[in-house]
Amino acid sequence: MRLTDEEKAMLAGEHGPARQWAIDHQLKVGRMFDAEDMVPVSQAHMMADPESLGEAGVAFVESFAALPVDERRVAVPMITDPRGVDLTCYEPIGQTEAMAALERRFIAACEALGILMTDTCVNYQTIMPPVFGDHVAYGDTGVVIYSNSVCGARSNFEGGPSALAAGLTGRTPRYGLHLDEHRRATCRFMVREQPDDLTDWGVLGAVIGRLAGSYWEIPVIEGIDHAPTSDEVKHLGAAMASHGSTPLFHMVGITPEAPSLAAVGGEMLPPREITASDMDALRSDFGGVGEKVDVVVFAAPQLSIVEMRDVAMLCEGRRRHADTDVIVCTSPTVFSDSERMGFNAMIEAFGGRVLRGTCFYQQYAREIGEANGWTRLLSNSAKIVNILGGYGYKPALASMEACIASAVAGEVVQ
Repeated sequence: MRLTDEEKAMLAGEHGPARQWAIDHQLKVGRMFDAEDMVPVSQAHMMADPESLGEAGVAFVESFAALPVDERRVAVPMITDPRGVDLTCYEPIGQTEAMAALERRFIAACEALGILMTDTCVNYQTIMPPVFGDHVAYGDTGVVIYSNSVCGARSNFEGGPSALAAGLTGRTPRYGLHLDEHRRATCRFMVREQPDDLTDWGVLGAVIGRLAGSYWEIPVIEGIDHAPTSDEVKHLGAAMASHGSTPLFHMVGITPEAPSLAAVGGEMLPPREITASDMDALRSDFGGVGEKVDVVVFAAPQLSIVEMRDVAMLCEGRRRHADTDVIVCTSPTVFSDSERMGFNAMIEAFGGRVLRGTCFYQQYAREIGEANGWTRLLSNSAKIVNILGGYGYKPALASMEACIASAVAGEVVQ
């Protein structure tokens, strides 16, 4: 890989051991993917919950936090994905003091590095969305696919160490979706069944993700008869990334790089129709009508202020079943707005719990499930139901309205 004089100085240790580690890590990643050089980035976003990090990971970041200030500070604005523990209310949901202590240590280390603890997977709705053509180094799959597809920014899926390295150096290897040739469509889908609610958009994303099935496949989607809202396309992308590892999609006439099919090189690709039968087949994988519900979860992605309002309005004047818990996860910024607008109080009056800065599957999901006796989980997120089967849950999928109705009834209703 070609290095600038500044990058060579980092590699030689002239900017301290943290940046030396970072540029060395990036060289190894870049060589793996045949990158020719580095590209400057304007932001970095790191996934690093304590469940994933463990003691070793936290200690590693702490070793950088102990360096002199000029050697440890990140070079570009760097933000964080959801945390693993909401430190304001972790014991009631079955998390331990040991989990909280590890979280506190990691937060302190990040703050010493100058990392902004935004604790969100919806930074494009809440913090500072990237702009068209902007090169960034993002970690969360839902963040990456939204930023690439809807904003027209450029990022690969950056693992935790790679995102940290990008924050320290202010650059990332120029490969994958930083290059024009990897952003062109490789598969084409014609939608014959228009999605209605957020869950439908998630189901559509899951269907396309499964059919695409590879990080290197870029779907182009035709047949959508109106521009989706930010929340709708958020659920579409998050599910597509979860079910198919997809980092970028194009939607003809809607997303910025696809004013036409020809603009993304899709005109010669054979179209594959997405029908109502395809959507129903996906939903059938996450059934459970009539079965007892242990916990209803709204998360993955974290809820926007509009979603918080919608959940609150559905909860108003109702009460959850005594045997069904309700968990709602949102970002710290949305939590504050939702508190001010009274939505949190409405959800809590229903019997739900609103968590700030976390996401359900990143907060020791298996352990809290065992602590609370949760098995049957219901959500309106096609992303989270795909994940939680691996954590000991029996996940079911339903609309937001049906999720609240199920929480009242204590069983899955449609």
